[in-house]
Amino acid sequence: MKFARWFLCSLVIVSLAVRANLSAAPLKVAFSDWPGWTAWEIAAQKGWFKKAGVDVELLWFEYGPSMEAFTAGQVDAVMVTNGDALVTGAGGGKNVMITITDYSNGNDMIVARPGIKSVKDLKGKKIGIEVGFVSHLMLLNALEKNGLTESDVEIVPTPTSQTPQVLASGQVDAIAAWQPNSGEALKALPGATAIYSSANEPGLIYDTVAVTPQSLAQRRADWVKFVKVWDQVVAYLTDSATREDGIKIMAARAGVDPKEYAAFISGTRFLTLAEGSRIMSSKSKGFGSVTGSSVISDDFNVKNGVYGEAQDIGSYIDPTIMADALKN
Repeated sequence: MKFARWFLCSLVIVSLAVRANLSAAPLKVAFSDWPGWTAWEIAAQKGWFKKAGVDVELLWFEYGPSMEAFTAGQVDAVMVTNGDALVTGAGGGKNVMITITDYSNGNDMIVARPGIKSVKDLKGKKIGIEVGFVSHLMLLNALEKNGLTESDVEIVPTPTSQTPQVLASGQVDAIAAWQPNSGEALKALPGATAIYSSANEPGLIYDTVAVTPQSLAQRRADWVKFVKVWDQVVAYLTDSATREDGIKIMAARAGVDPKEYAAFISGTRFLTLAEGSRIMSSKSKGFGSVTGSSVISDDFNVKNGVYGEAQDIGSYIDPTIMADALKN
C-alpha cells in the first residue's frame, strides 16, 4: 500500500513537472518575409510578448522552409496563407489557424516581361512560380477569370526568392510572387509590368498564424496572450508618431531599405483583432471569410493536383482564440 501511494505521488509529481516545463518553454513560431508577419518583430523587440505573460521565440525562415520546419515538428506554429495552411496540412503538417494578420491587397503580383500587357497574353508563355504555394493559387485564379487554364501556359517551378532573377534572365515570360520579390522583379527588368495582383481579388489570400493541434490544446491560454499582442502591433504601425520606427524594425528584419519596405505596407491590408475576428468567425461563402476563401483554395488545390483529397476546412479554423483575446 505504501509503495502504491509513493508510486502514485511520484506520477503526480512527474506530471506536474512536465506541465510546468511545457508552460515555461517558449512558443516557437516560424515566420518569413511578408509585411503581415514581419510586423511581429515589432512585438518581439518592444518586449510586448513578455509583458503579456508569454515567452515567444520567433524563428526566421524562407517561406517554403518555414512550412517544412513546421511539418517536421521543429516549431509550434508557422505563419502561412490560409491556402498554404491547407497544403501544409495535406502534406502531414496538421494545423489550426488561430488568427488573421491581414489580407494581401496588391503585394502579390503576376509580373510580365515587356510586350505582355494582360493575363490573356500569357497563353503559350512560360511562367515562373513556386508550385503549390500561394502564387500558384493566384495564377490559377487569374487564368480562370480570363478564360484560360493552367494547360494554356507552361509552368516553370521557381523558388519565390529567385523569381526576379529568372524573369530578368529571360528564362520565363512572367512570374508570380509576393513582396519584396514581386517589386524586385519589376525593377530587375526594365519595362516589366504587373498584369494582375491580389488587389484584383481581395480575400483570395488571408495571412494567418497556424498552430499544431497539440500545442493549441496544451497551451491555449498562452496562444490567447500571443494573439492579443497583435492589436499593439497594428496600432504602432497606424500611429503616425511610431509608424516610421515600426517600418524600420520590419525592414531590418527583412534586410530591405526602410523606404522601400514602406511601399509594401500599402499592398497589405492590416486587420485589427476585431476586424480579423469577424472574418475568422464568419461562415459566408466567397472571399469575405477565411472559411469561404479556404473552400475556394481547397477546390483549386484538388483540381490542380496540389494534393489529392479535399480537406476538412472547419478543422483548420479556430475563431475562439481571437474572440477570447478580445474579451480580456
